[in-house]
Amino acid sequence: MVSIPSSNTPALVQTLQWVFNPLGYMRKNFEQRGDFFRAEVSPVNPEPIVFINHPEAIQYLLTHDSSEELTSPGEVNVQIKALFGENSVLLLNGKQHRQRRQLIVPPFHGERMRAYGDLICTIAREVMGTWEIGKPLCIRDTMQQITMRVILQAVFGLHEGDRYRRLERLLAERLNLITTPLTSIFIFFPQLMPNLGSWSLAGQVKRLIQETDDLLYAEIRERRAVPNPNATDVLSMLLSARDEDGQGLTDAQLHDELITLLIAGHETTATALAWAFYWIHRLPEVRQKLMAELSAHQYSTDWTAIARLPYLTAVCNETLRIYPVAMVTLPRRVEKPIQIKGYDLEPGMLLMGCIYLVHHREDLYPDSNTFQPERFIERNYSPYQFLPFGGGVRRCVGAALAMYEMTLILSTILNECDLKLLETQEVKPVRRGGTLAPGGGVSMCKVGDRPPRFSDHTTPQATSAAYPVV
Repeated sequence: MVSIPSSNTPALVQTLQWVFNPLGYMRKNFEQRGDFFRAEVSPVNPEPIVFINHPEAIQYLLTHDSSEELTSPGEVNVQIKALFGENSVLLLNGKQHRQRRQLIVPPFHGERMRAYGDLICTIAREVMGTWEIGKPLCIRDTMQQITMRVILQAVFGLHEGDRYRRLERLLAERLNLITTPLTSIFIFFPQLMPNLGSWSLAGQVKRLIQETDDLLYAEIRERRAVPNPNATDVLSMLLSARDEDGQGLTDAQLHDELITLLIAGHETTATALAWAFYWIHRLPEVRQKLMAELSAHQYSTDWTAIARLPYLTAVCNETLRIYPVAMVTLPRRVEKPIQIKGYDLEPGMLLMGCIYLVHHREDLYPDSNTFQPERFIERNYSPYQFLPFGGGVRRCVGAALAMYEMTLILSTILNECDLKLLETQEVKPVRRGGTLAPGGGVSMCKVGDRPPRFSDHTTPQATSAAYPVV
């Protein structure tokens, strides 16, 4: 019978450490207290929170979700409710959660997802075409442009027009207001963001939420009025989806799921891509190996084959391992006394799987702070040893699309554009809302062009000159 070790540090100090230095907070507690430790880091939830970083314990946590022992109560996720809405699948539990996932998962698998390959690469080229040689660019911001447009076109089914342009602008403003390293504190201390009118941060956020909601609800109403059975975007498929009881989603439920897909689907992917470009251009040996693999497929438009390239996939996996965009799982609440790995867990306790600490266990990932894509070629990891998208019944709905985007965007840009890293110092991770992003966004510049891909899978003589890997 073992009780959970805890810190004597005051709760407010722990919360500030968690907000401003989450990696340092987790590492220190792991070094001092091991695989389970009690944390007081949530001023809005009085229940004790237990951080867990042992893979077998996390497996138990994620596979006993919605059981008599553990639940995933939406009310404890008040921090994300303001971002995603009360109808989001992230806030549902039990039968409601299961039914909602059954409705929203199908569009993100199989042929429907693969059909987005042309779209993803076209959008990447459009944004890449605006880069000027020698002009510095923030790679995270440019990746957010790409992933935002992918979401608007693949998920919302919007391609051009006034509504498309307004949504792109408003959604970017809305996210940037509440997900900077500084404003992340308001997620944990919402009382520090009172609505004092249009000039205050809360007032600006409220205005942006209202404007974007008006546009989204207008789009939903128009789609309901004139359904298109041949449309392949996610919104159209969700409009026609029915659960086992024959019920579809209400406008409010549709709205909240779209917002969830938008924020969780483009913000996180943009951050992961920024990290990937950083590591690829910081480590010459990684770039050399990757370019050797990509060059052999430079003129291919077999997107599925490209997305499965082993070293490209390994680079993406190592990117998601070393600084996982999501540092922890959503909390589960203990409903009856249980033991996990010998630790006593009492009703009311909240349990969170610590993804970052699992990804830095030296018994799984030797020299864990070093970027080594070869790990994922030399060894297979279980879903509870490598879990950048969470796991169990609450694994990220868009995980497959995110990996597909990462591989295609990286391969398109690297095969068609030479970039240079302008950072002279090591880029450090910082909190960006609930995610872990590169501080400063990663400064790079374009130094040249490579010949574009051609749809006939052939290499034209006019562009067959070799391009050295630098």
